[in-house]
Amino acid sequence: MPYDLEKERREAIEAGERALSSLRRAKSELNSARGWGIYDILGGGLISSAIKHSKISNASRCIEEAKYDLKKFSTELNDVSGYYGTDFGISDFAMFADFFFDGFIADFYVQSKINRARAQVDEAIFRVEGVLNKLCGM
Repeated sequence: MPYDLEKERREAIEAGERALSSLRRAKSELNSARGWGIYDILGGGLISSAIKHSKISNASRCIEEAKYDLKKFSTELNDVSGYYGTDFGISDFAMFADFFFDGFIADFYVQSKINRARAQVDEAIFRVEGVLNKLCGM
């Protein structure tokens, strides 16, 4: 069967757009978790902690979906000449449950994890957008 570069390029673009969509959902959830985390630090209490952790769980699911989508994107890119070995690694998002250890230090720790995850998602979005721009310009 002959190699169809245009077909492979379209498949890579579709996979990249799915990955971008997953990353943007993760970013939205992380932004919401960040807001609730700030409120929690300022004395929000148990309810704000519960909402924050719900947002963190949602973000974690989105990040897992994004990691799957990024792996698929990377596979599709391997089919397009010039994109071998592209790595979009996002480190695992670790959650420190401050429900039972709720306090100022624990809240700051969780907030730093949220901010770190946001930075990783932003970097992945930037990289995926860059590759998609190149693919669309082929």
